[in-house]
Amino acid sequence: MREVRERCVWSQRITHRDLVPYLIEESHEVIDAVENGTRDDLREELGDLLWQVLFHAAIAAQDPTDPFDIDDVAATLTEKMVRRHPHVFAGETATTPDEVLVHWNAAKTAEKRTRRSVLDGIPRGMPALALAQKVAGRAAGVGVDVAGAGVAAPTGAGTAPTGSGTAPAGSVPTTEAELGDALLALVAVARSEGWDAERALRERLRRVEDEVREAESRP
Repeated sequence: MREVRERCVWSQRITHRDLVPYLIEESHEVIDAVENGTRDDLREELGDLLWQVLFHAAIAAQDPTDPFDIDDVAATLTEKMVRRHPHVFAGETATTPDEVLVHWNAAKTAEKRTRRSVLDGIPRGMPALALAQKVAGRAAGVGVDVAGAGVAAPTGAGTAPTGSGTAPAGSVPTTEAELGDALLALVAVARSEGWDAERALRERLRRVEDEVREAESRP
């Protein structure tokens, strides 16, 4: 990475902001390799994602006012993981995944004392379904039920109160706003069942793609 940064004219001009589209693309390629690829695919895509981390660290190391390098990144990560695993490093006890989460969330809360809202820290650039599921989880933590806040519940997902402008439960949306309500209700169902809404749609789309290719191959 140092050699590339020093000797490649293109790489010398790249900034953190310039790299963002590549980071997004490489992250999705890792996801695709996990869900639909081979072990060789996953090894290659993890390497490409690692390259993005190394690239950002190399750019950061040249910052004139606040430089840091890959060793600083690793040290910060190590300190964080030690804090968030007191059952591994500090004599606390956790015998179930739920108990591990208690320690993790307590450490995370202590680290983020300056945050004023449970919504602080959620990346706004997340895909909409994944963002909705994240927000729904944080909302539940403060007693806000997005499935019951004027959002229509889809057929088979129980009954939720309907608010002004919200379609009746189980009905077909007739406006874009009602479509948003219906999608949010489905995301709330996914969260309550422990499902990943974004992955569910991706996997369903893959089946559609298979059907399209099969149709295209017919004489």
